[in-house]
Amino acid sequence: MPPASPLLRTLHRAAPRRVPAPSPRYSSHGHGPQYNEPSGWLFAEKPPPPGQKRRKEEWERMWYYGMYGSMALAAVLIYYKPDTSIQTWALNEAKARMEARGEKTSYP
Repeated sequence: MPPASPLLRTLHRAAPRRVPAPSPRYSSHGHGPQYNEPSGWLFAEKPPPPGQKRRKEEWERMWYYGMYGSMALAAVLIYYKPDTSIQTWALNEAKARMEARGEKTSYP
């Protein structure tokens, strides 16, 4: 059934047609990226000739500083974390109540 007014007919004609997206299963048609064949080298990186040092990539130093620096910072923060356990709270509460009643909280 066509739209009733000329304005609706114009809008109907001007509306973009939706084309269904191809299924991801058939989208590459076998021409997609292929995997790297195993070469036997770690990370497919050949070792340098004898007497030469391995040249590091640009991102490696930043990764080492970031990874080990964050581990060190986490260790310091965990070491100095305040004790918020229920046992510590209960011990302090019991001592406060005993002192309020006039009882000893330490033994000789």
